[in-house]
Amino acid sequence: MNKSDLKGKLPLLAQGKVRELYKLPDNKLLFVATDRISAYDVILGNGIPDKGRVLTALSRFWFDYLKDVVPNHLADHGDVIACLPESIQSDSDLAAVLKDRALVVNRYKILPLEVIVRGYITGSAWNEYKKTGTVHGTQMPAGLQESQAFPTPIYTPSTKAEQGEHDENISPEKAAEIVGKDLAAKVEQIALALYKKAHDYAQTKGIIIADTKFEFGVDESGNVVLVDEVLTPDSSRFWPKDSYKIGQGQDSYDKQYVRDWLVANGLKGVDGVSIPEDVANKTREKYLEVYEKLVKA
Repeated sequence: MNKSDLKGKLPLLAQGKVRELYKLPDNKLLFVATDRISAYDVILGNGIPDKGRVLTALSRFWFDYLKDVVPNHLADHGDVIACLPESIQSDSDLAAVLKDRALVVNRYKILPLEVIVRGYITGSAWNEYKKTGTVHGTQMPAGLQESQAFPTPIYTPSTKAEQGEHDENISPEKAAEIVGKDLAAKVEQIALALYKKAHDYAQTKGIIIADTKFEFGVDESGNVVLVDEVLTPDSSRFWPKDSYKIGQGQDSYDKQYVRDWLVANGLKGVDGVSIPEDVANKTREKYLEVYEKLVKA
């Protein structure tokens, strides 16, 4: 499903790269995860079968597992359909579609930051480090190798771009300018605690969480709340622990497979690209495999 269709039953508030947000009564939202996939800030022409279901199931798992670290925005208590208007509940086809790929969440003021935590040096952080010895403008220890663990996980925020725009890596100091010093410090502390707990759990399942992105909101009292998705293959790099080796790129259970295909074919950041069926199916297998390992193993 590359696009949800609520047939005018709910007001559509926003359409993101993957999710569509609908307005519900009582200051709540309906998040619907489609099968769309984006890479290098571009939405591709075709999606990954079952991707929305995997993202939703993984987010539900992590919201529950991490709820003692920070409150989250989940409001449906596992029964999303019961929280929706009767016009949707009575539409059996629509309810069946939404059951496994939708969340009812509380609405909060969203912080304009992508809160990235990196436990290992890879991706854009590795590219920057090779040139300048820094990551997000912060000096790193000399002699790090590709995919090596940092001495301790690091907080590397970026801006939260509008659709069609590109996120910009920024320093923690710049993040503090955007949201305020105290709130930025609180978000950093929470994000690092979330990463540590998730990383330690994933290790027991044979998975390394190399890095991940969190998003946060604040309630009316200024308390920080975990929002959006959490620790999915769209927002994280998952590596198989048994094949991990320092000094090289790693196999992964995320959309890196799609990124690699785009780069190999000179299509990085190009609009209107559709990926071949075999690439889509292989990516689906990776998404399903990491879900099975993390949640069901």
